[in-house]
Amino acid sequence: MSDSKYIASVVATYWCVSISMVYLNKMLMSSEGVSISAPLFITWFQCVVTALICWVAGKVSESLQKKAETLPFNDGDKVAKGHNKSKSFFSQFPKAEYNAEVGKKILPLSFIFVGMITFNNLCLKYVEVSFYNVARSLTIVFNVFLSQFILGSTTSTKTGICLAVVIAGFFLGAKGEAKFSTIGTMFGICSSVFVSLNSIFTKKVLPAVDNDHWKLTFYNNVNAVVLFAPLIAYYEAGTLYGALGNQLVSPIFWAAMSVAGVFGFSIGIVTVMQIKATSPLSHNISGTAKAAVQSMMAFYIWKNPATVMGVTGM
Repeated sequence: MSDSKYIASVVATYWCVSISMVYLNKMLMSSEGVSISAPLFITWFQCVVTALICWVAGKVSESLQKKAETLPFNDGDKVAKGHNKSKSFFSQFPKAEYNAEVGKKILPLSFIFVGMITFNNLCLKYVEVSFYNVARSLTIVFNVFLSQFILGSTTSTKTGICLAVVIAGFFLGAKGEAKFSTIGTMFGICSSVFVSLNSIFTKKVLPAVDNDHWKLTFYNNVNAVVLFAPLIAYYEAGTLYGALGNQLVSPIFWAAMSVAGVFGFSIGIVTVMQIKATSPLSHNISGTAKAAVQSMMAFYIWKNPATVMGVTGM
C-alpha cells in the first residue's frame, strides 16, 4: 500500500471511530428506550472497559515477549516474521500491573480526567449533536490562558487574534442554536477547562509512568473507576435501582454500552496511529475537519434544526 493510501485509511479510521463514539454516547445519554439517566455510571463503565482492555493487552504483550525469549533463532524466517507480525500491535502495551505508589502520583491528573469525561458526556446529554463541538470549542482558549498561568508560557498577538475568532464563533454558534441549552453549554465550557487542564497535567505526570501513554491510560482509568464509585452511589443509586427491570436487563443497552467502551479505548489507538502517520499539526487539522463533518451529519441523522447564524458559528 502506498503512503498516501495508508495515510488516507488511517485518517478515515480515526474519523469513523471518533464520530461513532460521539453518536453512541449521545444515544446512551438521551435516546428514548435505550438511554438511562445516569451519565456517571455510563462513563464509569467505559472506564472499566478501557482498563480491562489495557490489562488484557498487557497480559498478551507479556506472553508474546516470553514466547519470543524462548523462540529458537533457527526456526526460519517464516516463523520469525509471523511472530513479529503478531507482536507488532501488542508490543506497545506495558506489563499489566498497578503500583499503588505510581497510582498516587497519577491521582491529581485522574481527578481532572474524571471531570473531563464527566462534563464531556453531560454536555452531550443536554445539547444537540450538531452543537456539541461548538459548546466545547473554548478548549484552545483555556489551553492558552491556563498554559500561561500554570506553565508561564507566552502568548503572541497573532495567537490572541486567532483566539478572538474562536470566541466569536462560539458566541455566534450559541446565539444561532435553535435548541439552545444553557446547562448543556455550561457543561461544555467546564469540559473545555478540564480538557485544557488534562493536557497540561499530562505532561507533568508522564515521567511517573516512564513517558508511556498506554501505562498512563491504564492508571488513569483504574483511578477513575474508584473515584466514580462514591459519586455514583450518592447521585445515581436511585436511578440505577429504578432501571433494574428496564435498561439494566436490556441486551441492547449493554451491547451499546460495551461497543461504546471499546470505541472509547480505540480512539486512543487511532489517535496515535494518525499522529504517527501524519504529524501532531495534521492530527489537529483532521480533528477539526472531523468535528465539522460530524456536526453537519448530525443535521441529517439526528434531525437537528440548522440556522444561518449557527452554521456560521461552526
